[in-house]
Amino acid sequence: MGNGTTATGVVGVDIGGTGVKGAVADLDTGELATERVRLDTPHPATPDSVASTVTDLLKQVPGSGPVGLTLPAVIRKGIVETASNIDESWIGVNAVELFASMTAREVSVINDADAAGSAEVRYGAGKGVAGVVVVITLGTGIGSALFVDGTLVPNTELGHLHLHGGDAEDWAAESIREHDELSWKEWGHRLQRYLEQIERVLWPQLIIIGGGVSKKSDKFFPHINLSTKMVPATLHNDAGIVGAAMFAPTG
Repeated sequence: MGNGTTATGVVGVDIGGTGVKGAVADLDTGELATERVRLDTPHPATPDSVASTVTDLLKQVPGSGPVGLTLPAVIRKGIVETASNIDESWIGVNAVELFASMTAREVSVINDADAAGSAEVRYGAGKGVAGVVVVITLGTGIGSALFVDGTLVPNTELGHLHLHGGDAEDWAAESIREHDELSWKEWGHRLQRYLEQIERVLWPQLIIIGGGVSKKSDKFFPHINLSTKMVPATLHNDAGIVGAAMFAPTG
């Protein structure tokens, strides 16, 4: 999982539906070594437009070393396989080749939830936890990262479990809570149904809830009652950047 590269020049870039965020990460501590730079995600978020935005962002981030990037998609051997929350024109694109060509840097590309989860397991709420750990990120959709004794099982896509007549993320994501103006209690009950499925299928030792809303865990955690221990993520919005940097190529 990741590598042992030190802080010097290792950049993480987290590409989301609304923003592209980047910074140099200190891989010894799991903290950002520079100020975070954020640019708006272009719309439509086509491969060329996103790569151009990443190029602009890297000009504002110190460090000329390798770059790790995230995408909200299944990534296999650099190829984008899904596009549930990004432009469909990404499907089939070799994202590693695209970003390397546009930025003239050594790059890697990983699923966004896998990156955030990896940071949480190495530095945050999942550090030192044996057995099965599931990291669930709540945002525009529902992302997931699955670990067995600290080793990542990539591209799990547990946000697409069937629930309430469709994908779970279409009923229980943070964006749905906002769109449907759900109370924290109402949303908590929806998450209860979803997380019960995670329990039944995977029997994890620990469930970590990430995404920006994890900062407000006191508002919805009381409405969720699982047999599995559940905790909020500790790296919050920095997790994707740090996790991306963990997977940056070592040269």
